[in-house]
Amino acid sequence: MSQSSFGNKFKVTTWGESHGKALGAVIDGCPAGLPLCEEDIQKFLDRRKPGQSRYTTARKEGDLVEILSGVFEGKTTGTPISLMVRNTDQRSRDYGNIAYSYRPGHADYTFDQKYGFRDYRGGGRSSGRETIGRVAAGAIASKILEELGISICTYTRSIGPVEIASFNKEEIHQNAFYMPDAQAAVKAGEYLEECMKNQDSAGGVIECRITGTPAGLGEPVFDKLSALLAHALMSIGAVKAVEIGDGIAVTSSNGSTDNDGFTVKDGEIIKTSNHAGGIMGGISDGSEIILRAHIKPTPSISQPQQTVTKDKEPLSLEIHGRHDPVIVPRAVVVVESMAAITLADALFVNMSSQMDKVRDFYRK
Repeated sequence: MSQSSFGNKFKVTTWGESHGKALGAVIDGCPAGLPLCEEDIQKFLDRRKPGQSRYTTARKEGDLVEILSGVFEGKTTGTPISLMVRNTDQRSRDYGNIAYSYRPGHADYTFDQKYGFRDYRGGGRSSGRETIGRVAAGAIASKILEELGISICTYTRSIGPVEIASFNKEEIHQNAFYMPDAQAAVKAGEYLEECMKNQDSAGGVIECRITGTPAGLGEPVFDKLSALLAHALMSIGAVKAVEIGDGIAVTSSNGSTDNDGFTVKDGEIIKTSNHAGGIMGGISDGSEIILRAHIKPTPSISQPQQTVTKDKEPLSLEIHGRHDPVIVPRAVVVVESMAAITLADALFVNMSSQMDKVRDFYRK
């Protein structure tokens, strides 16, 4: 299987399956001298691990990370950083009934058609547990961004029909849904209770806001920063659409209202608005980058669903086992991690965009 890597100068390769012995990532291109320990990475992994509330899968995984290489005496060495998280609560028997059939909404059929083989125990490489490697790498990328004064705030904007009506950053980590609106979180819980009673699931929207990004990141043609971020977020299995700035709202706008003007403040050129979401012409403009990832409902539900077996026999399938009624809360940190990885990579690529920058670096 190819294409398990993402990035150019800051390259992340994830490995492992949901019911294998372990999962992890290899990060190549992290500069030497970055302070890093397992606790830095664990903080991110704890945000995505299962079993944190009644609205996440009951699978009990500590998701404890081990740094295998690339760190010495608390700092990165500049060599590849290898990370591992061991699986400890696999129940492959829960998936016995899908060994010969294709689950609606999953990658079972397409994976089988591509490779002629699939690991039916929770989806193998197609499982959401693959994102463990992304989140571990994202923790490292986030530390790099912090060193440069770049910060990321990611939260749940909506679950089902329930959307936030206010924003309180401190509230994000105070409820099970990572919503910055306490009242919306209560309503989201009530909506999910109804979904669970009906043996159904829900989707939602995750919003990511990035501040402190310098102007000039991204390339003007194929590797636009907007394209790279969309690629990064769309590579997350549950994401079905990505918006930047005003997103799909631009289709009902006019140029006179959608264009961001420019002005000068304290001797610096700034924008008068931010409909573009911090990216113009595929290149960051120095203002806040605003992303939204639209997450589909969890496909594993206990309602009878029509499918077929590998032998093309019709089958009514009810999926049992331990599944999230909503993916959104645990995907918040995954979206944040992929955004961080993309930005870290773009920063390193951009270091050689001007001869003056190269000359200044080597003449010090």
